[in-house]
Parts: sequence; structure tokens; C-alpha cells
Amino acid sequence: MTDPKADGTEREQNEQPQRPDTPGATAATPPPVPAPSPAPETESESAQASPQLDPRRHAVRADLAAVALRGQVVSPRYSAGVVRQVTRATIPLRHAPSPTAGLDTEALFGERLTVYDENDGWAWVQLARDRYVGYVPSSALTTQVTVPTHRVKALGTFVYPEPDIKKPPTLHLPLNADVRVAEWEERFCRLEQGGFVVTRHLVERERVERDFVDVAERFIGTPYLWGGRTRIGIDCSGLVQIALEAAGQPCPRDSDMQMAELGEEIPIPDDLEGLQRGDLIFWKGHVGIMADGVMLVHANAHHMAVVIETLPEAAERILRQASTPIVAIRRLAPQTAS
Repeated sequence: MTDPKADGTEREQNEQPQRPDTPGATAATPPPVPAPSPAPETESESAQASPQLDPRRHAVRADLAAVALRGQVVSPRYSAGVVRQVTRATIPLRHAPSPTAGLDTEALFGERLTVYDENDGWAWVQLARDRYVGYVPSSALTTQVTVPTHRVKALGTFVYPEPDIKKPPTLHLPLNADVRVAEWEERFCRLEQGGFVVTRHLVERERVERDFVDVAERFIGTPYLWGGRTRIGIDCSGLVQIALEAAGQPCPRDSDMQMAELGEEIPIPDDLEGLQRGDLIFWKGHVGIMADGVMLVHANAHHMAVVIETLPEAAERILRQASTPIVAIRRLAPQTAS
């Protein structure tokens, strides 16, 4: 990985450990994680993934694989997994079952995930949102899975025990957290999960932001945090992902995935002219968003924050400090807001 001190370049594909909604009011309570089924005796003692399978987004490890990967992965055991839901504001998803393991990403309140294994307080999971795989604290998950009706549209909001802003809040909810509203009032909404949220901070899940760049610009000044996805701390690809998701556009987690999957590649102009608002600028392990034809919004470890600066300034510094030139520019299709 490029030295993060240079400019927050991150998540290079060779260094990172590689990450079901049904309508209805409340989903049935999922059973405990079923015991993984053994593979046929002729199979290898440890999982062998196809070289095309990225373990960041395919649930496979040395001793276990998702049953959906049977036929693609040879594993001593397979698991169908069970669906659970996040009950805390955010939870860390780590590449190993340890609080000291690196933070790969964060799952937000209300997110669904599939648990394939649990041991010693850790659940090995795959997120429904972007398919990222890793370990999360089991205590942060519930089997009482609900179908969300709304999401948080503010950068952050609070859950109060009563509809009164003077009461000490019980929970902080970040942008894009999913909730199920039981009662909608002019000033406060009562959540089915319990507590009250300021009504103007919520929006129906099907309503999306008109401009994802506007969402990203709201994070300017937010501290840089490797793996972060909230106003408490965020990284470069997390900023792209959270902004696009607020605009209703699915987005993979890491910058190499984003470079491969988002929009269409356009030529890199020698003079960096002719770019448009929303163009994504990629370096090896880093990504930023054009606010217009000149200014770049990005979370980076040089400033240790989300900043806006000219693209030529950022490109010159990253090249000088990290010997990394711009490697791609991707242009997204126009977004139609609801």
C-alpha cells in the first residue's frame, strides 16, 4: 500500500483482506446459526477459492465457505448462514476476530447481514449492502429483523427516550442508517425499535438525494478514519460509497472495486481540463470526487480530513509524495432523483 502519510491512498487490492430483503412488516426470527455442513470426504482439508473470487466479497476462509459457493470453492465445511441486523449506531467489520485487527469498514444501524459462523463473541458475516466479508461483535446483532421504512438523511441524528430534545439521547444514528417508523408526527417519529427521532432528519427509503456530490461536500471537515463511513470519521472510498448510496446508487466499498465497476472510463487529459462535477479521480489505492471542473473533494491522510482543493494541487502532491499518478477517471451516468 502507498504510504498513507503521503495522501491517504488506501485499500490497494493486493493488501486488503479481500467483503435478502423480503417485503413485509417484520421478518420471522431467524434460527441460530446452523452447524456448517461437511463437504464430501474427497474434498480438500482447507478451502480453496477460485482465483477469480475476491475474498473481500466472497464468504470463504480456510475452514468454511458459504453454501452458495459450493461448486466454486472446495471447503471442508459449508454454511447457509442466517440473517441478522445491526442494533448499534455503527459496528466495526474487521479482517480477524480481534478488537486490535484492522478496521476494514463499518456496518450502520439497521443494516442486514448474513452470519455464517459465531465463536468467542465474534460473528463471521457478509454484509447485504455491498457483500463485504469480515468479523463483527456478535453482541451488536439481533435476530429480530425488521424491514426498514426510512433512513437517516442528516449527517447524524439522535434517538431520544421520549419526544423531548432535553432528554439525554440513547443512541446516535449516522447518515444512511435504516430505521422502521411506527408513528410519524410533525416533530418526532417513534421508532418500532424504540425511541424517538427528529422527523426532519428522516426520509422514506425510496426517496434519494438529487446530487451525490452535494452529500460528499457535507462531509468536508470530517476527520479521516481508515475504514470509516460516518461523520465521526471516514476514508476516501467510504466517502464515495456513502454519498452514492444516499443518492440511491449502489457502490462497492474499496477504491479498486469502484474503479473497476462505477461509471465509464474517460481519457485522462494532460492538462486535467474538461472534467465534470461527479467525475471520480483514481490513484492507486485512492479516490476523489470532482466538485466541478477544478475542485476535488476527498478524504485523505495528508490533511487527515475530508477537504476540497484543486485537482492539480492534489495530483502534484500525491505524485511528489507517493510517486503515484492518476490512473483512471470514471464518469457516472446522470442520476434522476425521486
